[in-house]
Amino acid sequence: MGDEQLELTAKEAAENLFRLRIQAQTERLDAPSELRKFRRLIARVKTIQSERKIAAAKSEAAAK
Repeated sequence: MGDEQLELTAKEAAENLFRLRIQAQTERLDAPSELRKFRRLIARVKTIQSERKIAAAKSEAAAK
């Protein structure tokens, strides 16, 4: 996935997680495991983004 696609995925997952949290507070969830699924997806995306940022910084430092 490209950087833009990762950003979009993280944004959509955060919105879905927000909706699920609101739903959990106001009514009963159909699938409580969805909360964990979206939290893990957000963590995965953020990990990939930080790894790419670190790799870019290392390659930039090596180029100098």
